[in-house]
Amino acid sequence: MPGLKKIFQFLLLIIIPISIAGCLTCERKEYVFQLTGENSGKLTIKYINIFSSLIDSTGELSADYDELTNLWLKGEKLERDFPDATKFRKRIFEEEGTLCGEVSMEFDDLSKVHLYRFKNTGPFMFSLSSFNDDGETFLQTNGEFGGDKMPVIFWPAEEQSLRFSTKIATPDSSCVSMLKQWEDKQAPFQTKGIKQLLTMPDWQNLKDKILK
Repeated sequence: MPGLKKIFQFLLLIIIPISIAGCLTCERKEYVFQLTGENSGKLTIKYINIFSSLIDSTGELSADYDELTNLWLKGEKLERDFPDATKFRKRIFEEEGTLCGEVSMEFDDLSKVHLYRFKNTGPFMFSLSSFNDDGETFLQTNGEFGGDKMPVIFWPAEEQSLRFSTKIATPDSSCVSMLKQWEDKQAPFQTKGIKQLLTMPDWQNLKDKILK
C-alpha cells in the first residue's frame, strides 16, 4: 500500500535521528536556596561535569553542544521549570577540568521554587518528587533527608542557607566531556581577552560589541 509505505518512511526519518543522537547530561547538581526574607530569596543551581554519552561522531557532539546553548543557555527551558521565579541569570564555565553550568533566580514566595512550610511556620521542606529531570537522586544536604519512603529534605526554621545536591549520571569510557566543544567555541574570543563569554542575559550584547 503506497500510502502506508510513505507514512513508514516518514516515521523513519523522524525516529532514526533521535535514536542515534547523543545524550546530554551531567554528573551531579548542587542546589542552594539563600533566603533574604521570610518568604523571599535566591536559588542557585549548579550543573557539574556536563558531558555527552552514546557518542559516535563529531556531528553528534556538535548537536549536543547546540542543545546546551540553544535550549539551556539561550532558551527558556529553566524558566519553564520555574515559571514564577524572576531575574534569571545563566552561565557556562570551566572548573577543575570539567564543563559546568549555573543558573540563579530570585523568588518572593517559597512555593515559586518548590519550597514549603506548614502555615508559614516550622521547618523548611523540599520534596524530591518536584524534580523535572529523570534519574536525579539525592546525594547530600546540610538539612535532614527523610529517606526513600519519605523523599523530603527538612531544614530548621532558623536556617538561611538551604543546600542539597543530587546525583545524575556517572561518566564512563563511552562518554565525552563537553569542555572541548566549549573551549573550541570560545577560542575566537579568548584572543580578545574575554575569558567567560557564555553568560546570559548579557553575553549576546557583549559578543555583538566584540565582533563589530
